[in-house]
Amino acid sequence: MTPLFAGTYNSRDTGGMPLRGGGQIRTGVLYRSDALSGVTDAGLAELDASPIGAVVDFRTDGERAQAPDRLPERRFDTEHLSVLEGAAPGIGAPAAMSSESVRAVLKEIPTLGDLYIRMLEGTAASFARVAGLVATPTDESRPGVLVHCTAGKDRTGVATALLLDAVGADRDAIVADYAVSEQNLSGEWADRMLEGVAKTGVPMLPQIVALVTATPPDAMRTMLEWVDDQGESAAYLRSGGLGEAEIGMLRARLTA
Repeated sequence: MTPLFAGTYNSRDTGGMPLRGGGQIRTGVLYRSDALSGVTDAGLAELDASPIGAVVDFRTDGERAQAPDRLPERRFDTEHLSVLEGAAPGIGAPAAMSSESVRAVLKEIPTLGDLYIRMLEGTAASFARVAGLVATPTDESRPGVLVHCTAGKDRTGVATALLLDAVGADRDAIVADYAVSEQNLSGEWADRMLEGVAKTGVPMLPQIVALVTATPPDAMRTMLEWVDDQGESAAYLRSGGLGEAEIGMLRARLTA
């Protein structure tokens, strides 16, 4: 899949995804991407021309310091929301990992499905904040929201899946959208990231390679099953402070 913004690997509009009851996700509203640090001048022009008015960056402080986003000069509302701390200590941008982080990662390597569940526990307010930005944009002329992390597959994948599921997107389509990230990131991006991991002293165990590069469908299905056990995605977002009216506005904003 060709990335939407030049200089990224995993950027796309979630629009066009089918809904369970008919219809589809509206284009120009919810975008997802890997980090924007490598955006080229052409990519900046594409971002500038887009309807995106808000950017949510899920990366840690260390990740952002290592690879700051490149954005056009026009105004963007930017949010830095941390959802990874506590889920898997030390996981982030490989070159930003300390020796203590390496030891923490090796002590207990979670599966991706377990990682996503840990990520959701205690961070409902952060994901509800993203939903609120989509539901009630501050600039109606640029209502699009772009969410990203380093790879655009894990933190970003969980966030977009929650919002899309909450408004009735087809589950198989949500899983397929998540799974395509592995293909988008293969090759140059994956090789560079794995090289960075190796430099920290982390052995290239299959579980480590999967954490960095993989998007197995079962991991997303595991996450969605956990959300169902909490009452479903909209209920999870309500637990984070999203109001009933905002859920309605989210649905109206995202569905066509």
